[in-house]
Amino acid sequence: MGILNDDAVLIEPGKISGDPTVVTVNCPDESGLGSTLCRIILEFGLSITRADFSTDGRWCYIVFWVTPDISSPKIDWDSLKNRLLSACPSCLGSFYFCLQSNVSKPPSLYLLKFFCRDRKGLLHDVTKVLTELEFTIQRVKVMTTPDGRVLDMFFITDAIDLLHTKQRQTKTCDHLTAVLGEHGVSCELELAGPELESVQRFSSLPPLAADELFGPDGFDISGSSSNKAVLTVDNQLSPAHTLLQIRCVDQKGLFYDILRTSKDCDVHIAYGRFSSKVKGYRNLELFVRGTDGNKILDPKHQANFCARLKEEMVCPLRVIIVNRGPDTELLVANPVELSGKGRPRVFYDVTLALKSLGICIFSAEIGRHSTLDRQWEVYRFLLDESREFPLASLRARNQVVDRVTKTLMGW
Repeated sequence: MGILNDDAVLIEPGKISGDPTVVTVNCPDESGLGSTLCRIILEFGLSITRADFSTDGRWCYIVFWVTPDISSPKIDWDSLKNRLLSACPSCLGSFYFCLQSNVSKPPSLYLLKFFCRDRKGLLHDVTKVLTELEFTIQRVKVMTTPDGRVLDMFFITDAIDLLHTKQRQTKTCDHLTAVLGEHGVSCELELAGPELESVQRFSSLPPLAADELFGPDGFDISGSSSNKAVLTVDNQLSPAHTLLQIRCVDQKGLFYDILRTSKDCDVHIAYGRFSSKVKGYRNLELFVRGTDGNKILDPKHQANFCARLKEEMVCPLRVIIVNRGPDTELLVANPVELSGKGRPRVFYDVTLALKSLGICIFSAEIGRHSTLDRQWEVYRFLLDESREFPLASLRARNQVVDRVTKTLMGW
């Protein structure tokens, strides 16, 4: 592999407090690189306020203007730079770009298991520690015992791939112990082998809940979608590219959603501009081509791509509350990328929203659900009743769905 210079990623803080930080990426290109970079930025709890990027298919130049989310006041900018650098192809890799794609070994899966006394907000506090340590939560099993203790099993991968070292393992357990404090904790870390497959198994969704989440009538996360996303296709302005103009409601991860959808639909973006928010809306201009390097002229291809893009912008996540026997269950679902990756920080945001409402989580799990045309990542939370939120009440349920939705969407 070739050597990538540190200057491939530059991070420049804002000149005054409140100004966005400017992140510049200048490196060889590869298919889906923009989506990968946006995903990393989202994982660090940053919002993209503006973006400009261009590529000739071999080299790309991207500028992001980013600001921390309210829930992520502390950003490790050095770690962000290292993660972005690790995603950039090497110079030698770009030479062979058309001949072969980069094949990376999937990260090792580890089981983090701890046992402690339960309290409100515990699950989010643990999730916050894992997120700050750059772990990705792949699966979760959370169980509360009758005596008020909780057994949490997190199946995690390490973004910096050091969890096999004793130092990284000790640091992880120390951070968890510090956060849990007097509640006491027994913390264990091990490589998740085949013998743990039964623990990772995801219970199937009830048919009625699956129909509500994934039914043919679609799902609109916030009412009528007619004015929330407008797409215009122009094949006259550019001799070599199709111009796609988008106007849509702003939300967390919007640029990521657009780029991951384009990647999964085999639409290549040669130039794009993601403009600043105006009255809650974003305007985007994307010059795109198909896999053959030509304009997208086929009306059916245009219609399918625009329909998929609009669906992902209007409704990137689905949130409902259902009955699970005598109990109340919160379900959150998001589409899985063709690469097999789920959406970043969903578990973090949901547990944050529930903590802010003072709602305890009796059990939680993450799994996958397949429909005819795609795979979904599904988060299941069995909620405890409380005086403040009697979950048999429709009003209380709507409040929970509204708070979770707004936290996920950054509204």
